[in-house]
Amino acid sequence: MYHQPVLKNRRTLLERAEKFISDIYFTDCNLRGRLYGDSCPLESLASFLSSKRITFTEASKQTFAPYKVADTFGPTWWTCWFKVNLKIPDSWRGKEVHLLWESDGESMVWRDEQPVQGLTKEGEKTSYILSDCLKDEEPHSVTLYVEVACNGLFGAGQGSMIASPDSNRKFSVQKAELVVFNRDVRELLTDFEMLIDIVKELGEGEQRGYQALFTVNEMVNLCDPSDPSSFSKAHSLAHTFFSQRNGDSQHTAHAMGHCHIDSAWLWPYEETIRKCGRSWVTVIRLMEKNPEFVFTCSQAQQFQWVKSWYPGLFSQIQHYVKKGQFIPVGGTWVEMDGNLPSGESMVRQFLEGQRFFNREFGIHCKEFWLPDTFGYSAQLPQIMQGSGISNFLTQKLSWNLVNTFPHNTFFWEGLDGSKVLTHFPPGNSYEMKGKVEDVSLVYVKNNKDKGRANHSAVLFGFGDGGGGPTQLMLDRLNRVQDTDGLPKVQTSSPDKLFSHLQADSDLLCTWTGELFLELHNGTYTTQAQIKRGNRQCETLLHDIEIASSLALCQDRTFQYPVEKLQELWRLLLLNQFHDVIPGSCIEMVVEDALRYYEGTVLKHCTVLDIRSDGAALLHGACRALGSKGNSTGVFNSLPWERHEVIQIQDGAGKPDLALVRVPSIGFSPVRDTQPVVPVSVTLQANGTVLMDNGMLQTVINKDGTLASLCLINANREAISDSCHGNQFLMFDDVPLYWDAWDVMDYHLQTRKPVLEVVQPLRVVSSGGLRGSVSFTLRISDKSTITQEIVMDAMSPYIKFNTEVKWAESHKFLKVEFPVRVHSPNATYEIQFGHLQRPTHRNTSWDWARFEVWGHKWADLSEHNFGVALLNDCKYGYSVHKNTMTLSLLRAPKAPDVNADMGTHHFTYAIMPHTGSFQDASVIQCAYNLNFPLRSFQCTPDTEPWSAFSISTAAVILETIKQAEERKRALVVRLYEAHGSSVTATLCTTLPVREAWHCDLLERHDAARPAHITSEGITLNFSPFQIVSLLLIL
Repeated sequence: MYHQPVLKNRRTLLERAEKFISDIYFTDCNLRGRLYGDSCPLESLASFLSSKRITFTEASKQTFAPYKVADTFGPTWWTCWFKVNLKIPDSWRGKEVHLLWESDGESMVWRDEQPVQGLTKEGEKTSYILSDCLKDEEPHSVTLYVEVACNGLFGAGQGSMIASPDSNRKFSVQKAELVVFNRDVRELLTDFEMLIDIVKELGEGEQRGYQALFTVNEMVNLCDPSDPSSFSKAHSLAHTFFSQRNGDSQHTAHAMGHCHIDSAWLWPYEETIRKCGRSWVTVIRLMEKNPEFVFTCSQAQQFQWVKSWYPGLFSQIQHYVKKGQFIPVGGTWVEMDGNLPSGESMVRQFLEGQRFFNREFGIHCKEFWLPDTFGYSAQLPQIMQGSGISNFLTQKLSWNLVNTFPHNTFFWEGLDGSKVLTHFPPGNSYEMKGKVEDVSLVYVKNNKDKGRANHSAVLFGFGDGGGGPTQLMLDRLNRVQDTDGLPKVQTSSPDKLFSHLQADSDLLCTWTGELFLELHNGTYTTQAQIKRGNRQCETLLHDIEIASSLALCQDRTFQYPVEKLQELWRLLLLNQFHDVIPGSCIEMVVEDALRYYEGTVLKHCTVLDIRSDGAALLHGACRALGSKGNSTGVFNSLPWERHEVIQIQDGAGKPDLALVRVPSIGFSPVRDTQPVVPVSVTLQANGTVLMDNGMLQTVINKDGTLASLCLINANREAISDSCHGNQFLMFDDVPLYWDAWDVMDYHLQTRKPVLEVVQPLRVVSSGGLRGSVSFTLRISDKSTITQEIVMDAMSPYIKFNTEVKWAESHKFLKVEFPVRVHSPNATYEIQFGHLQRPTHRNTSWDWARFEVWGHKWADLSEHNFGVALLNDCKYGYSVHKNTMTLSLLRAPKAPDVNADMGTHHFTYAIMPHTGSFQDASVIQCAYNLNFPLRSFQCTPDTEPWSAFSISTAAVILETIKQAEERKRALVVRLYEAHGSSVTATLCTTLPVREAWHCDLLERHDAARPAHITSEGITLNFSPFQIVSLLLIL
């Protein structure tokens, strides 16, 4: 062939190659226009519309009416089933034949009563392969069914992806025909695409980029789109380029198929089940054609759904798990939020997940897989290690708004000193497409641990709404396995990746403490009803398990409710998914979540829910604990004696109060005792109210703010000079984009106190065991706050029982307490412990923490004095200088236009104290506020009884439950809460024969018996250590 001199205009050569494969320009004469050959219409196409998601068996029995392509159907969330009769022309013998199907709804192809292929236009899957090479003996007449969901890959947002769904949207099928697919064209297109991308990625400064440019230009010269015999020469040129190898020192990218599926987000839970089916059946088809293809998949809940809805598909998954291609990862029930679930909830995520994977696949996951949650608790490394996991993969901190996280591969050290090897893929994504940019030197340049780590992950496949990998992605990666100028790319697995990283980990750095995401901090507050449901249901399940465990020992006939408790726990864990408990989901998901907490009756069938089913279980356990009688007893699920005012019914059935004393983890009959000092309530001449219980004295203004809060014994005033405590504040709350997710720092500049009094302060309860006052404020013409401020006898804190009628738009409600404390750090409770964060904004890292998360309490202390802020269902805090602020309600409009609208109830409390918060029992008081004493019926002569106690306040007995693997055995979980090294004695009145240390998966350590003495079981704790014991009864 005669060669003209190579042109030196880079732009024209590059654009020439781009146009040669364009799907927009010159398709009449370019290579892209030859992707499909002959086409043939379907013999018939008929449809049936259903408002529900029904099974194939039910759908196939329906009456189908003729359907014309482009006709619309819907509305959103309905399902349209299609019956497809087709006949492949005999003349297509030897050709690859596809059903071409393009729709704006997500689709599943069914053949012979089984799901065989997911089709999603947004996920670049628009054809089902009927034959790779049509043979005479293959069936030419075929009947298929196509199930089309009336939603896209990302739901049906009205105008933008995260807008609330358009409930009246219509859908259609734009293409439905048989086509001949020219595989040789597809292969050559992939060669062109990868070479063009190499030219772009390497740029003008790289010799290798020019080699790619001249190669692709010569390929255009050689390739005649109308003459397939010319393709091989062009392909050979590309092959020669791709075969030029790398040096041994080149970075290695470990390519793993991935399909992140949010268990609910812009679509409801039920649609996620079908997303899993569509995505995973497509993965199985790819594995049949690509034996080297490896796919990673997390979330045991999703496997459970597929097992229930698609048992045939689940069997195929089990087969490919055994072959090592389909790899379950993560070890948790769902990819949960990393901030808000309690410590015990996080343990149960791993317990349920790991047990499921072991039972169904015979494996235990070695890596925690949480690519898309909104921050990571400092206790996760210890919880991982206790669950048999030593590696961790995520990427979400690449979303930081203010500071760039300094590592991609490092050791993460948790609150107690536990370490896990952690990897953030340098591509900052969990849904790459196998393109050059995903594995290029730019990707390597992103690696912040160059010289320390020479391996990294490339997770490829459409994600969030499912979809997963495609054949094209595999072909792309196959081209550049070992190509000079690019990192090496190898098909890999999490185990291989982390083995390489571990083997070369000597130079890796360590990050200590939480992994705080500098974004999405509105999720600590959004959808307050979900957060309240979560906290209360965590408390309820805790109490059920303890009461049931004690009943097991007290009553031989009592049956521990194993299956029911597992069902309720799994519902709770599902709602802790990282777009549900944070509140970043559509209204349908919120309704589902609240139904799982609260329960409702739907068309004569009761949906399982945690609160009512749990209440029945707790009632049954308490009945087994107490002998039958008509007197009131009280059950205490916490590991310390409690002396509190509770509400009871008097002899006439009217509400009354009693001051009761109940032993630790036990019960007592109600024997009303008198307080050392009764509460006094005094209405003063200026309209303020003075309340005093001998421990605290407070002056409350007519608008409900605190003019004074004095700790009597220490003679210390807690409220700052010239300031008021309990001041409600409103802020404008308009983020840059992520409405339900984000609160921006600039909202702090819009602070407005809530000042308008509707109902001035009035006395509700005049003292004795309880003093209380109430008032009502107007937030706006649409919203009000009504609050009862309660002071109980013998209580070291004041409670604020609050009702808010909320109908705002893009506003943020908070309450603040300016206090007389000076400290550079505030302390916040997290899972199984606490941590400190700065109260100043010296650096950008400090500033980025203008809104932080915590659990039941936050404390601001100087030497020998402090103030704690407690709550029963809130998670968002801000402590700046000496002002403590609790975040109460937000009002975002996307993706749920009605987010947080309605009536809210919550309680918070203020607790001034001397000494440290540890010595002042702040931790115990926060537990008391969240775990109510439970009343039950007993005989008047019932003796107080305690099942467990612990010798030191530094150790908290968090959990008592029946062991998973054996009856007549209990698992108890304790943790060190003060941040100290301590020896503790666990005392029990239960008939314990043996005690063993075990991990969080309840696997007992035969080398570590826990020695039982006459005093109890002696245990040694390091700071924030979690200890689990297996007690054999």
